[in-house]
Amino acid sequence: MRWTVHSEEPLYTDRWLDIRVADVEITGGRHLQHRLMRSAPGAGAVVLNDANEVLLEWRHRFIPDTWGYEIPIGGIHDGETAQTAAAREVEEETGWRPGPLRPLVYVQPTPGISDSEHHIFFAEAAEHIGDPVEDWEAERIEWVPLADVPKLVAERKIVSGTSMTALLYLYGTGRPS
Repeated sequence: MRWTVHSEEPLYTDRWLDIRVADVEITGGRHLQHRLMRSAPGAGAVVLNDANEVLLEWRHRFIPDTWGYEIPIGGIHDGETAQTAAAREVEEETGWRPGPLRPLVYVQPTPGISDSEHHIFFAEAAEHIGDPVEDWEAERIEWVPLADVPKLVAERKIVSGTSMTALLYLYGTGRPS
């Protein structure tokens, strides 16, 4: 059944988040006061090299206090396409310039609480251009064998939903044609 939204009221808003409460009608005419977050879309990329390794960031996330591998991903700037944003994020966060990007997968990482959407692209090559511009993003940048992804997921070394989705999708389907 489809829920009916009767209203939304802002609780907190800044340039990153818009936290709201919605009056939602569910079955039997019952109403819920449902919290939700609205946010701008993001874009990232899975970069694979000739050795079948993926370019990943090893980083700490302070909110859950966990370490894990993630693909480069970030916000889409005004006037920027998702593809351009993905290329920029790879370069800024890793110091590698990706080759031509093509769509890999679209992800809504938390649809029960947020309208967040991630556009993930794929590149088969990258050129090292220097140190990451955003040196605060990751502890280290690594080329990790794609074959290791299931093991890293099982070991909780890949826990980011979007990174996990994109990497397992690539692992399961192979290089896009």
